[in-house]
Amino acid sequence: MNKQEVMAKVALTEKDTGSPEVQVALLTA
Repeated sequence: MNKQEVMAKVALTEKDTGSPEVQVALLTA
């Protein structure tokens, strides 16, 4: 998966890229 796919799955909204969940998902992707 690329970062956009990860963010799309984890982010609560399209702009929710700064949430801890998204950051962790990107780091562990």
